[in-house]
Amino acid sequence: MSTMEVCEPVTSAAAWRGDQIKEGEDWIYHLSPAQIAELEELGKRFVDADPDLRFVQASDYPLDACADAMKEWGRDVDTGRGFVLVRGLKTHLYSDALSSAIYYILGLHMGDPIRQNEMGDLLDHIYATSDKTMDDPTALSSKVRDKLVFHSDSSDVVALMCLRPAKAGGASCLVSGAEIYNEILRRRPDLAPLLLEPFHWDWRRQDHKAPANTYTSPVISIEEGVFSMYAGSLYILTAQAYPGVPQLSEAQKEVLALFDEITYEPGMAIDMDFRPGDIQWLSNYAALHSRTEFFDYPEPQRKRHLLRLWLSRDAGRPVVEGFGKNGVVQVREKPREGVDDDNAGKFRIVDAAVPRQIS
Repeated sequence: MSTMEVCEPVTSAAAWRGDQIKEGEDWIYHLSPAQIAELEELGKRFVDADPDLRFVQASDYPLDACADAMKEWGRDVDTGRGFVLVRGLKTHLYSDALSSAIYYILGLHMGDPIRQNEMGDLLDHIYATSDKTMDDPTALSSKVRDKLVFHSDSSDVVALMCLRPAKAGGASCLVSGAEIYNEILRRRPDLAPLLLEPFHWDWRRQDHKAPANTYTSPVISIEEGVFSMYAGSLYILTAQAYPGVPQLSEAQKEVLALFDEITYEPGMAIDMDFRPGDIQWLSNYAALHSRTEFFDYPEPQRKRHLLRLWLSRDAGRPVVEGFGKNGVVQVREKPREGVDDDNAGKFRIVDAAVPRQIS
C-alpha cells in the first residue's frame, strides 16, 4: 500500500452523509405480500422441524420470492452504502420463536452466523436486564438502556431485527466510516496514517468471559484499494488500563479524538426508529452504529427487544491481516477449546428466542 493510497479520499457509495441520504428512502426495502407469505411459511416449517442452529444450512430453506431481494441487499451491504433496512414483517402477529426463525433463515442466506459470546449464543438479544450505565465497566451494552457510542461489532455483517420498540428513544444511528476518514484527510492528513497501525482493544469489557484482556487491530484497512473501518475508541481507551498494553502516543490520542469529534458532528449520521418487524443489515466495514438512550414499558413482554445476528460473509472483501475482531470470534459449529456446548449454548430456536437474564 502506498502513501498515496492512504491519502486519497474514498469516493465509493460507502462515503455518505446522513443529512443527505435521509432526504430519500432508497435505503428502505419494502417486502411484498408474496415475500412475506414465503417467509412466514418457511419460518413455520423451521419451528416445526426444530433444527440445531449450529448445523442447519440455507439450502434447507431455499428462497424463491425473496431470492432477488436477498441479492440486492447483499450488494447494498458489500459495495453500496453499507446498509439496508427491510420492512414489512408482521412480528406483532407472530410468536417470538416464529420471528426468530424467519430472521435466522434470512441470516443463513446473508452469511454464516458466528458465536456472539463465550456461551456460544448464535442469536443474541438487545434487551435491557440492568439499570447500569455505560460508565460502569461491568455494563454490557446489549443489556442496558443507556446510549451507546459509535462502534463496530465483531463480524462482517451485523443484523438487527425489531420485535418490539421502546416506549421512547432507542433510535438506531449509523455513520459512514469512509466519510469520517475523508474528513480526517481534509483536516489532518498527517494523522490519517496512524489509523492503519494496530491498536489494543478491550476484549474483557465486551465479553466478561473473554479468554484474554485484549486483542489487536488497526482502525483502518486499505487493501487492494478497498477501504474498511473497525472503530470504537471507547474500547481502545479502556484497554489502556491493562498491564502490558503499550500506552497511546500523543498523536494517536489526537487522531482518535478527531475521529470522535467528526463522528458526532451534526449531519454526519443517519438515525432511524425501528418498527416491529424491521430488519437492518449492516456492513461492519462500511458504517459504525450506535443508539440513543431509551425508556421501557414496565411490563417485560412490552420492553424494547431486538434480535441480533453476527454473520461471516464471504463477499471477497480484502482486508489486512488481523483486521477487526474476526480473528478471535468462534464459528458456529464448534466452541472454543475447553467449552462445553451442552451446558452453555441455546441451539434450538424456541430456546434461542428467549433472552438470557444477564445484568
